[in-house]
Amino acid sequence: MKTLPDLLDENLAILSVGLNPSLPSVRAGFYFANPRNRFWQALNACGVFDEPLEHSLESCHRLHQQYRIGFTDLVKRPTAGCKDLNASDYRAGSERLHTLINKLNPGIIWFHGKLTCQKYVQYSADKDRPIDWGLQRWQINQHSVYVTPNPSPANAVFSLHAISESYQQLFQHASRLATC
Repeated sequence: MKTLPDLLDENLAILSVGLNPSLPSVRAGFYFANPRNRFWQALNACGVFDEPLEHSLESCHRLHQQYRIGFTDLVKRPTAGCKDLNASDYRAGSERLHTLINKLNPGIIWFHGKLTCQKYVQYSADKDRPIDWGLQRWQINQHSVYVTPNPSPANAVFSLHAISESYQQLFQHASRLATC
């Protein structure tokens, strides 16, 4: 199966977790590659980075190397949409993500969308965690959990402004953790 490789290492400031790779991202070879996906626009609009980040593999590497942001997906199987995923995908993905979190020791686990976080929780050991937007009241193995709207074009209910504001709040929380 061709999929997106993880972009990870130990002691990440932020572990970015998408639901699963889109077909355009797999073809392009980097995260959030669909030109209609608002991730890169929202990231640039949040006011945190010193220069614009183009949607590219180079920008993924820059975020990883300079800002210690790693990239993975809950489910590594690429699909045209979430309707093509099943319980076995989520079960295996939740186990894999739990193992990654223990190994990598990220400061924050950043879920793109409530669905991504809900599916992780549903198929993890603790199935009764309430999921809200922003910083969660619970943690995964003593790691903060943060949920932002999914920037996918399929999630048009959230404006670009709302997504970029959620990113700004995430990065403010990350900077507070870094100074502790």
